[in-house]
Amino acid sequence: MKRKNKRLTFVMIALIFVGSAVALVLTAFEENIVFFFSPTDLESKKTPTKQRFRLGGLVAKASVKKQGGGITQFQVIDATNSVLVRYKGILPDLFREGQGVVVEGRLNGSVFQADEVLAKHDENYMPPEVAEALKKSGQWQGINTTGSKAQ
Repeated sequence: MKRKNKRLTFVMIALIFVGSAVALVLTAFEENIVFFFSPTDLESKKTPTKQRFRLGGLVAKASVKKQGGGITQFQVIDATNSVLVRYKGILPDLFREGQGVVVEGRLNGSVFQADEVLAKHDENYMPPEVAEALKKSGQWQGINTTGSKAQ
């Protein structure tokens, strides 16, 4: 094999290897992208039922119901809409009615099947996505992330 052909073969193999690596990385990123929606967003946008996403809002008062088998059911609300959430597992210690929450999972019909529940970790903290969704809906009357009263 001539030197020029060896070099061309090496370059082609290197390009195939780099292209494969880039394709694998992009596929991994695509599978791990998780979008955020509020209950109003779910009502107004078409959301994929098989794709995981995050749902954020406030836990509705008097909506938490413990069922058999470690299943908890509750409503996540924003200004205008609510979504029924079903979660199997142990809830975070800071999970309470009237508090901010972000749940991750899939929509199964009209019920959000959560795999993970994230409760706000401080009495003055609101997850940025939840705060933004509440501000968009005109219901933001809480405390901002710095701890001072919101305007």
